Amino acid sequence: MGDLAHIAVSEPSIGQDDIDAVNDALRSGWISSSGPHLTQFETTWAAYCERAHGVAVTSGTTALELAVEALDLQPGDEVIIPAFTIISCALAVIRASATPVLVDADPITWCMDGAQVAARITPRTRAIMPVHIYGHPCEMDPLLELADTHGLAIVEDAAEAHGAEYLSRRSGTPTWRRCGSFGNSSVFSFYANKLVTTGEGGMIVTDDEALAARLRSLRNLAFRADRRFYHTEIGHQYRMTNVQAALGVSQVKRMSELVKRKRWIGEAYREGLADLNMIELPTEEPWARSVYWMYGIVLRDDAKVNAKELAERLATRGVETRPFFLGMHEQPALLDRGLFRGERYPVSERLAQRGLYLPSGLGLTEIQLSRVCDAVQEILR
Repeated sequence: MGDLAHIAVSEPSIGQDDIDAVNDALRSGWISSSGPHLTQFETTWAAYCERAHGVAVTSGTTALELAVEALDLQPGDEVIIPAFTIISCALAVIRASATPVLVDADPITWCMDGAQVAARITPRTRAIMPVHIYGHPCEMDPLLELADTHGLAIVEDAAEAHGAEYLSRRSGTPTWRRCGSFGNSSVFSFYANKLVTTGEGGMIVTDDEALAARLRSLRNLAFRADRRFYHTEIGHQYRMTNVQAALGVSQVKRMSELVKRKRWIGEAYREGLADLNMIELPTEEPWARSVYWMYGIVLRDDAKVNAKELAERLATRGVETRPFFLGMHEQPALLDRGLFRGERYPVSERLAQRGLYLPSGLGLTEIQLSRVCDAVQEILR
């Protein structure tokens, strides 16, 4: 648990069972990129996400890169991604020699605005990359319909949405489905601030057996199953270790507990900050079950401080925060490549300017959460 004098923005929950699992992997001698814990982690996480196959890799970023690379895109091909997301999404498209095409964020959910996607589809579009933002699911049904209509792939980024659920209405009978169960492939991050962590790490889950086999080859220098040290395509060294996977296996067993804890944090913040009229709190749409991966707040335009000032004043009270994502169209590294010149995405811009997230880690105590609420109240009243 965190120090009461300093409240970290995110602190993992590591228990004795987790420590025992890692020690078991170390004692087994399987410390590199094969072993029983790795196989078990891939199998159990894929099953949790209602998928047939899991391919563990070094990070959520490399998971995205492999998922996009496996689409076999050509220069000039396009992938539609949100403007409001982490740069990993754009990098995966660029590194596949394709072009990222942006849509703005929905002002309520902060996820990709599905209403804008159809207008961005061109004859060069090959895929859509929905990203579940800060634990709230993206509205998937309209995107799946567009993908079916136009013959597009869906690469689902569920890195921030472990255990979150979406109410799909496509089949006629509304059905709750876990994030990570949609599209051709779905990717996860297991970074230290995620519900399930392996320190660093990621995974691609899919129902396509041939795709899973190719991804396993690509993560492992494109070794072939029939002939070692013989390569017919260029691969990567993106392998997760058995030691990392042991930690993941242990944590997956506690998913119901971890989701419950995250939802408690979200509800506790909602109650503690509900009477502040200077901020907008995260929503939960009727078709979504959020896991509040990070609890974000957005300062209203007439608030007496901006997000940077609020973060600085919270820091003096021992409360660590993080800014919201900066839109892809405002990233200097991407603008330098000639991308997104002159493009504007006002919702993403406002979120970046007015938003920050509060301490939200699984190690957050009730006392610490109350302290955070008191500090925000004190500054904004």
